[in-house]
Amino acid sequence: QLVESGGGPVQAGGSLRLSCEASGFTSEYRHIGWFRQVPGKGREGVACISRAGTNTRYADSVQGRFTVSSDSAANTVYLQIDSLKPEDTAVYYCALDFGTRSTCLITTGAYEWWGQGTQVTVSQ
Repeated sequence: QLVESGGGPVQAGGSLRLSCEASGFTSEYRHIGWFRQVPGKGREGVACISRAGTNTRYADSVQGRFTVSSDSAANTVYLQIDSLKPEDTAVYYCALDFGTRSTCLITTGAYEWWGQGTQVTVSQ
């Protein structure tokens, strides 16, 4: 299973660290992606990281404020979000890419397994 945690209410300007723990997967996943979604809109890719932590990618909209990292021993990936803005309010999902590409992507079609999401709510 894939479980996100760490969301919650926060004031603008604050920080959160989201976690994504993978367990029970018998197949090797290669990359982990972070996405977010607000009601009525599609899922937006914000960051991704290779399982080894050697490759990362960010959406232009979050570059400089979001940092993705991994603890491969714990099968856990983190998304540090700083300088939070009200427009960051969304449900945040992590997902696993079992493909063979060498670099991660932040497009939903690249991912085969999704977590249940964690809500982040940023107030003024």
